[in-house]
Amino acid sequence: MSGAAVVVSPITFPASYTMGILEPGHNGAEAMGNIRFAFDERVVVVTGAASGIGKATAHAFGAAGAHVYVLDVDSDAGSEVGAEIDGARFLHCDVTSPESVSDAMATIDSDHGVLDILVNNAGGFWVQRSTAELPREEWQRVMDLNLNAVFLMAQQAVPLIQRSNQGRIVNVGSLAGQVASYKTSPAYASAKAGVHSLTRVLATELADSGITVNAVAPSAVMTERILQLRDEAERRATAQSIPLGRYQETEEVASWILFLASDEAGFATGQTLAVNGGRHMV
Repeated sequence: MSGAAVVVSPITFPASYTMGILEPGHNGAEAMGNIRFAFDERVVVVTGAASGIGKATAHAFGAAGAHVYVLDVDSDAGSEVGAEIDGARFLHCDVTSPESVSDAMATIDSDHGVLDILVNNAGGFWVQRSTAELPREEWQRVMDLNLNAVFLMAQQAVPLIQRSNQGRIVNVGSLAGQVASYKTSPAYASAKAGVHSLTRVLATELADSGITVNAVAPSAVMTERILQLRDEAERRATAQSIPLGRYQETEEVASWILFLASDEAGFATGQTLAVNGGRHMV
């Protein structure tokens, strides 16, 4: 984010609200209950993997035995994540650039000749304003990162995924793309709705190749972006609006991403899995 630094006090929850890797005995995102996901020797790409959900997902796949490619525009943070995961490799990649995406796919092709799993996670927004007040350049920037990037990644990754016996694409959507809220960006909400729709289109197109395409739609995940965009009072109000009474941890989202990429989810495709603590129920 550009401009003056935003400093916010960290939010703390009661001990009963702590979760993910902080909870004693938690298995980590590479496991879900008694199910331990195995991705031995699978080749996995996670975009936007230098922080937040992407970072947690990359770590989870690495712990489950995968060869993980950490893609991000943040070379410093991305390199650190890559170094933390056994067998991982960081690739600087601007997912809004066809040339940058093509270079990343060429590297993976040279290294492994196949891609088993693509996680389109890169996303976000920078300005929270109404439609009337939103600058056009912000609209385009958010669309490029959240929706157009999913198209570019899928378009260039599919030839590699078609070489896999069990190809998977998992897109990270959002509750913002499913229901209207004044506490979001109109560009972000529209882009994520597009991600959910593109997920269904890709699932239809790629079914004959045995490739499943699904999405997760989280809400109120405790990430750096939330800390920048919401003050403590707003964060507490949001937590109180969620039936489960707390924010979601990045590791919890990662667990569902791994499930959708797993053999166990092989008959699910074209679905958007709502993981929002009951904030929206259908």
